[in-house]
Amino acid sequence: MLNYSKYKRVPVLNFPERTWPEKQIEKAPVWCSVDLRDGNQALIEPMVVEEKIEFFKMLVKLGFKEIEIGFPSASQIEYDFLRELVDRKLIPDDVTIQVLTQCRKHLIDKTFESIQGIKKAIVHIYNSTSVLQRDVVFNMSKDEIKQIAIDGTNMVKEYTKNFDGEIVLEYSPESFTGTEVEYALEVCEAVADTWGASKDNKIIINLPATVEMTTPNVYADQIEWMCTHFKDRERIIVSVHPHNDRGTGVAATELSLLAGADRVEGTLFGNGERTGNVDILNIAYNMFSQGINPMLNLENINEIIELYERCCKMKVGMRHPYAGKLVFTAFSGSHQDAINKGMRAMHERNDGIWEVPYLPIDPSDLGREYEPIVRINSQSGKGGVAFVMETYFGYMLPKGMHREFADVIQKIAEVQGEVAPDTIMEKFNEEYIDIKSPYEYVKCHIKELDESDDSEIELTFKYNGEEVTCVENGNGPLDAVHKIMEDKYDAGVKVLDYTEHTLSTGSHASAAAYIKLLDKESGDTTYGVGVSASIAKASIKAFFSALDRLKNR
Repeated sequence: MLNYSKYKRVPVLNFPERTWPEKQIEKAPVWCSVDLRDGNQALIEPMVVEEKIEFFKMLVKLGFKEIEIGFPSASQIEYDFLRELVDRKLIPDDVTIQVLTQCRKHLIDKTFESIQGIKKAIVHIYNSTSVLQRDVVFNMSKDEIKQIAIDGTNMVKEYTKNFDGEIVLEYSPESFTGTEVEYALEVCEAVADTWGASKDNKIIINLPATVEMTTPNVYADQIEWMCTHFKDRERIIVSVHPHNDRGTGVAATELSLLAGADRVEGTLFGNGERTGNVDILNIAYNMFSQGINPMLNLENINEIIELYERCCKMKVGMRHPYAGKLVFTAFSGSHQDAINKGMRAMHERNDGIWEVPYLPIDPSDLGREYEPIVRINSQSGKGGVAFVMETYFGYMLPKGMHREFADVIQKIAEVQGEVAPDTIMEKFNEEYIDIKSPYEYVKCHIKELDESDDSEIELTFKYNGEEVTCVENGNGPLDAVHKIMEDKYDAGVKVLDYTEHTLSTGSHASAAAYIKLLDKESGDTTYGVGVSASIAKASIKAFFSALDRLKNR
């Protein structure tokens, strides 16, 4: 039995004044990618300099304006990487580089050495403030912990005087979620005062969920409490840096934006220590799906995946939101049917609004294809098979035929699992188009009779391999063929349904016809399908297809 009694609940904040539950996300935050620092340090095989440069270029292409590139004072690779960016002039004027350092003089000295030549940089300092770390890691009092933050701020401030460029200070009370909010506020205010923060000289106060400790609503309460208790909110850019220990990093981030956060630090696909950082792409696409401009260039998810997997040596999960190979795929028959109907309804509306059941966004907006939307396996139903036939091959099967053909595919799926579209088409041809026994259509000549809607048909077909030619009049070619088979071959069938449509356009357009026949003796029914450049010939072929299917039962 799980020994749950060894764990104690994390205290929650008593904050009845909260207002975030009534709010909605209206715009994208300032995004800061920490892939090259937090993400990179969590890789089994960290990126080398050239891989980092390639990754950096992608982040710039995606539209990130703030990018934390690493810990140059503690890693020679990260120092060299930063100098490569500077020396090769790879940092655009509208992109701000962020560097992380602890509040120690020799580390801050090395940090400023690494950023020489950069027009604007964010220097990110931090120290842990949580109850647990104060007790078991540092064995320091609250005042001593606060003094570390103040001393670090003073050191950065002193180095800034001789820096030929603009410095923005970012401070993180690391393990914020395990810190009393009153004390976190005290430390952050001390840092802001020491820095001389003002409306015109803002400071970034980053409030990380270094360890996700409880439900997302508690994090939102902590963020809103801080936002409403800063003595001068206008001088503070409130940033969040959520992790995903409880699997709710995205939810915690979205609620923190409702609670007043201005900025989000995260990584692509959520790569990071332990269970990961918050997934920026997930949040951005969530905004996009609600009609909000995410302020990132995310039109080709496949390019992002390819570079990420190659540089990080990690795979994006098949069910990863938006990016997974199967997220725009439906195996369930009821889902497939709803998607099929939703797509048709949307095209009929033609109002430019995307509303399709089970597909919150248009896959093509992400550079994905429609083809993978529906996959057929043993759990699929008639709607999914019909959708594949229409989407891939242009056959708009009559509704009554959906179940008939789906049952054929179901038997294959139960044996082999997923059935590919090409296999479905092969089976369709085998069952309906290529069937030629006992009757096989050969050719026909149709003549319209004067002053009448009747037609005369000269029909040539084979019966059990023997070629036969018959002439008959009827109310159209199909009626004439029916008479031939009833009067001369005692077929004993009745036409129950007939539909037709164009398969393709242009000078070589072809038509598909579908006929449902009833066997008067047995009561069996089935569909037949015919394809021809002539709709009349397509209907005759469909009649023979259905007749053969009945006689082969």
